Amino acid sequence: MNPQDLSALGAGFTQEAYGSQQVFRAALQALSHPGRLVDVTHDAQVPQVGHAASAALLLALLDADCCLWLSPALRDSDAAAWLRFHTGCQLAATPAQAQFAWVAAGDALPPLEAFAGGSENYPDQSTTCVIDVAGLGHAADEGQDWRLSGPGIQGGACLRVTGLPPDFVAQWAANHAAFPRGVDLFLATPQQIVGLPRSTRIETTVEA
Repeated sequence: MNPQDLSALGAGFTQEAYGSQQVFRAALQALSHPGRLVDVTHDAQVPQVGHAASAALLLALLDADCCLWLSPALRDSDAAAWLRFHTGCQLAATPAQAQFAWVAAGDALPPLEAFAGGSENYPDQSTTCVIDVAGLGHAADEGQDWRLSGPGIQGGACLRVTGLPPDFVAQWAANHAAFPRGVDLFLATPQQIVGLPRSTRIETTVEA
């Protein structure tokens, strides 16, 4: 961590155990019901860069045994110091070394295959990615309409996403095909998250 006045960093959860449990439950709900928009309620004083829901999510998930990869806008901001101070996590030099990754809106999303995908024997040794997006679940000037299917989705689910690269669905198809290997994702706006476990299938229905 670069030397800086730690007193300038925002506080974590007011009640650490309760705050972490509350956000962790939101994360479990999002992964158990892929495509569902889940509110992330918290009282942490999050960094200035990056979506608040993402910061709170990682605050609840990280600990001193975790390696985190940050996209450039986050790595060069107060987000890195904030997470390291409150969780004790280490920063990974490359996506493949990370157990968790956070990609800011506007930063390039590395190819999904660049992250750790685990192995056939240890599929859990993969990267969980938190990706800030411009919009979820509503019409926008640009975006992709998805139809989701798979475990946890009864009868299919629809989701509109703004802010991902044009080839994301193709990348996700390759990630899904590698099951049980592959990465799991959280897509985040400032207040909400959507879970995309590797078992979820995505089909593009409309592009605006």
